[in-house]
Amino acid sequence: MGQNNLPKIAMGAWAWGDTDGYFGNMMASEQFRPVFRKALEKGLNLWDTATAYSNGESERIVGALANDFGRENVIISTKFTPQMAAMYGNSVENMCDASLKRMGLDYIDIYWIHNPIGAPEYTKKLIPLLKADKVKSVGVSNHNLAQIKEADEILRAAGYRVSAVQNHFSLLNRSSESSGIIDYCKKNDIVFFGYMLLEQGALTGRYDSAHPFPAGSARAQVFGPILGKLDGILARLREVASSHGVSVSQIAEAYAIAKGVLPIVGVTKEYQVEEAAKTTELALLAEEISSLEAAADKSGVTSVQFWESKME
Repeated sequence: MGQNNLPKIAMGAWAWGDTDGYFGNMMASEQFRPVFRKALEKGLNLWDTATAYSNGESERIVGALANDFGRENVIISTKFTPQMAAMYGNSVENMCDASLKRMGLDYIDIYWIHNPIGAPEYTKKLIPLLKADKVKSVGVSNHNLAQIKEADEILRAAGYRVSAVQNHFSLLNRSSESSGIIDYCKKNDIVFFGYMLLEQGALTGRYDSAHPFPAGSARAQVFGPILGKLDGILARLREVASSHGVSVSQIAEAYAIAKGVLPIVGVTKEYQVEEAAKTTELALLAEEISSLEAAADKSGVTSVQFWESKME
């Protein structure tokens, strides 16, 4: 699996089936059909989900739509989550089989170890799934550089390899760049996926100290206290967006692409898919990139979440 075989942006289904209100809404499955259709029309056929997203509801919705629109037209990315392993007898195969059954699929294009808790042993247990063609390629998520190399050694000993890395990456969290992970991925033909490019809305320009997140949502608790510190970076994002005639979100995503990242963009509406497709055509100037980073650094905000491994 190389970057050339993938679209420049992946569609994220973290919020799909949001039954616990994490994102401050309740998402019903049928509303995603036109979103899925629009993405395929735009060539954005890579969908990222996980068993952990709404306890499998996200997988169920994505899988049903993939089958409706033609499995051969869709690239499916989902995850083995170590914290949920006990529910599946601590078996990677059992959780994978449950995902396949839930989605109605015969195979998964990219299967991830969601985080490094017990990852070496779980990574070994991916090998039979690769041999059985239940899994076509393997990725590791929320891993630091040493953990990525360890996983790659385990897989290479069996004739496979780590094909992808998925970490938090944004203007407010560039630890996968500063730690050498992105450079390592480039040198070893590993696709680096970035999630939370928009910091769950904090870098969209929609929210600021005067326009808070939906009350009661988890992201309001996490990002609400820091919104006031983001005025400078939001102002620079708006300036660059205005000069290109696009949205603030598109600039934050185009920034990631410019850094060699394949962004996972959460989509729940058709216009977000349209924007993502246009973002793939954006080219930022070097001065714009450096000024965005300078504004982000000046904010003093580093968005590192509780589930993340220390990258440096």
